[in-house]
Amino acid sequence: MLHHLISRDNMQFKPTFTAFLISICSIFWVGSASSQSNYPNRTIQTIMPLQAGSGVDILMRPVAQKMGESLGQAITIENIPGGAGLIGAAKVAQSPADGYVLGAFNDSILTMVPNLYKKIDYDPIQSFSPISEVAAITFVLVANPAFPGNTAADLVRIAKERPGKIDYASGGNGSPQHIGMEIFRQYTGAPIVHIPYRGAAAAVTDVMAGQVPVMISALSVVLPHIRAGKLKALGVASKTRSPLLPNTPTISESVKGYEFSTWGALLAPKGTSPAIIEKLNESLATALRDPKLREQLIQQGFEFVPLGPDHLKEMIAQGLVRMRKVIKDGGIQPD
Repeated sequence: MLHHLISRDNMQFKPTFTAFLISICSIFWVGSASSQSNYPNRTIQTIMPLQAGSGVDILMRPVAQKMGESLGQAITIENIPGGAGLIGAAKVAQSPADGYVLGAFNDSILTMVPNLYKKIDYDPIQSFSPISEVAAITFVLVANPAFPGNTAADLVRIAKERPGKIDYASGGNGSPQHIGMEIFRQYTGAPIVHIPYRGAAAAVTDVMAGQVPVMISALSVVLPHIRAGKLKALGVASKTRSPLLPNTPTISESVKGYEFSTWGALLAPKGTSPAIIEKLNESLATALRDPKLREQLIQQGFEFVPLGPDHLKEMIAQGLVRMRKVIKDGGIQPD
């Protein structure tokens, strides 16, 4: 009899408990949907694993400000350099996937560094939800004004005449400046020697001072120094000449076939809802339609690209394959 009562009670209990679970899940679902529809309702923190004054930093600050205006909430930029970008990138990967911590990365963090280090605390594909590429970053080969050459072909010739005597500076092993020049070395056979610095700013300073004769750099970083006569432009690394340096040839005009550029992108921690990703994409597209911002970015040497997570996902996948070969063939090791 007791067993019968317990069984009957259990039968009565199950529908009640099921209803309770459904009601709890509904509350959570409604709460989640509501939080997404109200997104953002506080400041969004964007972590940049690069130094202030880097190409991506110059790109993202005005873009973030415009995006914030569109979203109705401020988007702050926090520079967390160090460890070739590993520290800041890992912090983004480990942050809550609620849309309030984003990552502003360059392709080095997503395609170069993962091929350089055996163990890193993030996976460039699995740890993030891509938001969008923001812009391509034009690179330019620059030299100290006293350097005897005026073109990329001159650099190759001088390096071959003085093997092992022509140094180039970079922001560190595996940095975009290093990779750009390593591709140049592999492509031309020029016996140039890598001098790594802790950050691109210090490398630029020493090229201006004549401590190192040449480097490749984001145009946005060195353009003021070129215009001031403190650096000499040997060639633009893009397919076509830059409107900002109309008299400077492309590198490929004298070293046929060489091209190099990098890009800046926005990502969120893995698991961020598609609705939030879409909202951030819309605000980015709105920002980049602003005529003043577009002109500002063009004047700093940035190039507009297709937007959206699918394009960025493809860029990361292709970059990982290409950089794996460059780094392996160059025998590049971490600092």
